[in-house]
Amino acid sequence: MAGLGNPFARAVFCQIRATSADRATGAEAERHRRAALLVARSFGIAIHPEGTRCSYNWDGAALNGATEAYVILHEIAHFALAPPERRRLIDFGLGPGPDTIDRDAAEIAEVLSLLAREEDEARASLLGIVWEAQLAQPALASFLDQNWLEGLDRSAASHFSTVLDGLRRDGLLSFEVPGKFDRAQAARLRQAARAKTGEPGCERDPEAEQRNSGASLGRMRRFAKHASTQGRA
Repeated sequence: MAGLGNPFARAVFCQIRATSADRATGAEAERHRRAALLVARSFGIAIHPEGTRCSYNWDGAALNGATEAYVILHEIAHFALAPPERRRLIDFGLGPGPDTIDRDAAEIAEVLSLLAREEDEARASLLGIVWEAQLAQPALASFLDQNWLEGLDRSAASHFSTVLDGLRRDGLLSFEVPGKFDRAQAARLRQAARAKTGEPGCERDPEAEQRNSGASLGRMRRFAKHASTQGRA
């Protein structure tokens, strides 16, 4: 927090920090997965039917929906970032991911340089985490797992701010949540934010949260439709 001088970066960090550092389990994990699939559908992303054996999280045509919510949101972020020609490639032309089974086919489909892949992965990682926070899912768990605190005493804050600014500048961030948060959920989020941090400026903006809590799926669909025509979200 001390390294984040940008108010926008601080606000987003606070939103992430207010979520759980532990992955959801059981019925809660399933609710999170279904919410993530709802986001995928709002982007017009095809999803393989239940029971389909998938060799990739994204095979160039449809998404593997039988995985964790945070993985699904990460893949949606890749879809939002990718131009139309890369959306038709296995693993978005990035090479095999951690869950890829047919690694040879994913390597053949790879089209980006190592540096470009690293930049795309960082952007997709943070975009997916921001969406997790919007959905009140364990964004902090992903933030920690995906090494956003690496180089904490050197480059972590500047890297976070740079990637976030790029996503914002390119019109890739939307703080409109698909579906609706009820007032009880909003109150729990505010309470969690107060409990997890005492730094000045880390309180939630009640007016902004109220706007978020009333955001409709229709808004997200319009946002996603625009993204699909531009090759980005």
